[in-house]
Amino acid sequence: MFDQYPNHSRMSSKIFSVCIFFVLGATLAAIAELPYGGWLQIPVLSLLWWRLDDQRSTSFKKQFLLGLSFGIAYFVVGLWWLYISLHDVGGMSAPLACMGVFLLSAYVALYFSLAILAIPLFKKNRLFGLLLAASWVLAEFLRGYIFTGFPWMGFAETQFNGPFAPVAPFFGGLACTFLAVWTSWEIYQARKHLVSSVLLILAVIGISQSAGLFTFTKPVGEPISVRLIQGNFEQSLKFNPQAISKQIDFYAGEITKEASNLIIIPETAFPWPLPNLPIGLLNYLQDFSNKSSSNILLGLIGEVPGEDGMQYSNRATGLSPNALPYQYDKAHLVPFGEFIPPGFQWFVKAFHVPMSDFARGKLDQSPFTIVRKDQEDIHAAITICYEDVFGGELASRIQHSDKPVNLLINMTNLAWFGESQASTQQLRLSQLRSLETGLPALRATNTGITAVLGPDGKVLKALPEFAQTTLSTQVQAYSGKTPYVIWGNLPILGISCLLLLWGLIQRRRF
Repeated sequence: MFDQYPNHSRMSSKIFSVCIFFVLGATLAAIAELPYGGWLQIPVLSLLWWRLDDQRSTSFKKQFLLGLSFGIAYFVVGLWWLYISLHDVGGMSAPLACMGVFLLSAYVALYFSLAILAIPLFKKNRLFGLLLAASWVLAEFLRGYIFTGFPWMGFAETQFNGPFAPVAPFFGGLACTFLAVWTSWEIYQARKHLVSSVLLILAVIGISQSAGLFTFTKPVGEPISVRLIQGNFEQSLKFNPQAISKQIDFYAGEITKEASNLIIIPETAFPWPLPNLPIGLLNYLQDFSNKSSSNILLGLIGEVPGEDGMQYSNRATGLSPNALPYQYDKAHLVPFGEFIPPGFQWFVKAFHVPMSDFARGKLDQSPFTIVRKDQEDIHAAITICYEDVFGGELASRIQHSDKPVNLLINMTNLAWFGESQASTQQLRLSQLRSLETGLPALRATNTGITAVLGPDGKVLKALPEFAQTTLSTQVQAYSGKTPYVIWGNLPILGISCLLLLWGLIQRRRF
């Protein structure tokens, strides 16, 4: 019947193809949340190559659009929780909030589409999987760099629960991504080269798993006592003066309830700017620090000099016994939530977003020193919420730190995103950061997931989400540097660039 209407037939075929890729993207994002998501994503990804390779005779434009359909579905399913912050917390209308999630998903999906263009671009041969993996790695790197970067929902953090996690201390998360993409291509190629593909896959997985036998950091000193306070305060009450006073009183009371080597409260747990905090509050907490020999990390709103006067900063303030206060100002800010990209001031005015243009801290800020009586001090690298996404930046900070880093601390407030998978996604990111650096990590959050991670990224202890409680435990600090801390992303990016250069030369020859 459709022979009489060739245009209708072609249109139906295009719509069907777009739907297939959309379903594949959504499935891949959903699988990321499963216990063995890193393993399961790889064969599903091979279905993507099967469908795209079927379309290899089509134009670059069609390949790009199919990849875009896949990427949009992947990110809409993975990032839908942004709707909660825009609509439920921010008060934006539902259509505009949906549009915001869709536009961000479409933007980050562009990088997937560009990586996929390797399929029609390069000559197919036995080594093509390496070119595809290299293309994907460079696209992921650019996604985490351009316009300050948004690398959330990459394959790297899922690989923490996959076959290639042990590679992270050597070459970082991007190397895990490289191997996951290459393996998925080899699974697809098994229909032509069954024996060689299976042997190659088993060999690479075996080598990757054996990499976990190597360790580069070791315990240092005696374990420290730690208290992580989870307040579980609703984000919608953040700008309610009575609720803020109640929140501040709760955290101040919990901090001074019991001494500990280290006490941490979450990001912006004191949500008023520093000059507006209750008079004498910080002095009161400093006195407690002096008397109890406790080190305290506070999440609050700081102030720094700007071009037009004082400007707010998302700050971690540290109080140590008989020492000057420490401060760390968040360096990697969230677009629209913490800084306004040029040309978008209208957005803030239209939706009355308070405190949405923070000052940016320096990347080379010193670690926080945890003072211990009659023992060697411990130094902790601080990250605040979103900064946990940028493994290369954290590795560089540790490598060039003026003090040896023994511990990672992330202070987070995910109440913006309600009861969604945002908390488990960020937990995987923290786990990958610990694995890359070989250092234990402490996560102090408002609603969850508050946890202690070992140097291998495994969860040692955690609090239930959406509970007002405290995690009290002992944590062992570590010393040393992994190859990834020393080299960063340079090796995997260099290998990827050389592979793509070789691919382009081969293409011109033939």
